[in-house]
Amino acid sequence: MNTGNVRDNKAQSRFELDVGGAVAFANYRLASSTVVITHTETPRALRGQGIASELVQGALKLIRDDGLKVVAGCSFVVDYLRKHPEYADLMG
Repeated sequence: MNTGNVRDNKAQSRFELDVGGAVAFANYRLASSTVVITHTETPRALRGQGIASELVQGALKLIRDDGLKVVAGCSFVVDYLRKHPEYADLMG
């Protein structure tokens, strides 16, 4: 996966990934030193291709780089974190 394309759109409080002329995104809110990811969305035509996983992986890398913690506020992120224990240190 190429997570280098995930960006933090601070103005809209969401992580974004451009794919095929569309944007997958993960909304978040900041709470102290924690990022609460509240919703992830992949364009319907792109679902089932691993786009949401790429988005979440990139978002977690950005969160780690900023020295923050994460709280999974949506079921996709809960499942992703359960399957990827290498991110356990980020859970706040």
